[in-house]
Amino acid sequence: MAGTTVRNWLRAKGSPGSSKVTFLELFFDLVFVFSISQLSHALAAHYSLLGAAEAALMTFAVWWMWIFTAWVTNWLDPEKMPVRAMLIVLMLLGLVLSSSIPEAFGDKGLLFAGAYVLMQVGRSVFTAYAVRHSSHSNYLNFTRISIWLAVAGVFWIAGGLLEHEARLIAWVIALAIEYAGPASGFFVPGLGKSSTADWDVSGAHMAERCALFIIICLGEAVLVSGRTFSEMPFSPMTGLVLVTSFASTVAMWWLYFRFGHERAAHRIEHEAKPGSMARQAFTYAHIPILAGIIVDAVAVEFIFSHPHEVGDLGIAAVILGGSGLFLAGNLWFKGATSGKAPLSHLAGIVLLILLTFLVPAVEIYVLGILAALVLVIVVAWEYRSLGSAAPAPTLH
Repeated sequence: MAGTTVRNWLRAKGSPGSSKVTFLELFFDLVFVFSISQLSHALAAHYSLLGAAEAALMTFAVWWMWIFTAWVTNWLDPEKMPVRAMLIVLMLLGLVLSSSIPEAFGDKGLLFAGAYVLMQVGRSVFTAYAVRHSSHSNYLNFTRISIWLAVAGVFWIAGGLLEHEARLIAWVIALAIEYAGPASGFFVPGLGKSSTADWDVSGAHMAERCALFIIICLGEAVLVSGRTFSEMPFSPMTGLVLVTSFASTVAMWWLYFRFGHERAAHRIEHEAKPGSMARQAFTYAHIPILAGIIVDAVAVEFIFSHPHEVGDLGIAAVILGGSGLFLAGNLWFKGATSGKAPLSHLAGIVLLILLTFLVPAVEIYVLGILAALVLVIVVAWEYRSLGSAAPAPTLH
């Protein structure tokens, strides 16, 4: 009887609607969109090499937390009460984690680390328990993952007790351990290692999870530009910056959704080893996509505040870097799911690199317009190349 009860916590694979993202998963994402907002504000407020390194580390941590949970809900059914309770607890801890981001390298380091470790280890231990009767291979997988996350957790907590650069070093070690886990198959002496063949995932669910998260993050970027615009006196310049930032966000939306996620869902759903492709296309390739959205939101704030500055390499790096990271992520994502890197994205990255030579000669707002124009050019190029091909059908 106990085995039957636990087995009911899993999604009914293959049944109609079994891969559909639930409302609770979307509700869960709201906490992490708050994290993205906090990260962009933290980077803007502490914009320096050290501040950028700290923001990058926290971005990697937040993404790793979110994507691991997305993998878990690929197997576990959020409509089942135990799974629902687990996600709600994760939301509460995620709210604590998100709230502590601005002071994660200050007075709230231990709070950030404690919430993170509880979320990572707690979720993995719960999943190992949930699948123990239904899938021995996945039970071993999540047991190994729990051990790796617990080892990394020692460095997270130690970093929370340390200060300044020592905290950064401890957390870099913790994050390196976590990111090395999948590449090593989460090898544990006596328990062996995982194989991507063991990770039988629903490509439609993974694609929809990531797509909905990205569109919510793009929505947050729209809110940032709208809020900043509303707080400033109206002028032709603020209006121009608003239109530029909106055009850039729309171009990002188009590049990801027009020829990206649906084709990826179709491809992965028919892949012999979906776990391998899911790890490449969703777990890793989405990191620069997310980072590009965060950096672009910071760029918008800087352009509104300093439209006429010339030659500021720091602000220029954010303006060009946001678009560049987003294009690089999409290049990786589409290349992993189609087997062919889109030439339009490569050309866009080259154009952004060439724009760096104009930094000493043009004002910040002009550089923002040019960066947005590069995204629009990539959109037009890709549409001209692939526009006649209908997107792959949505697998619902």
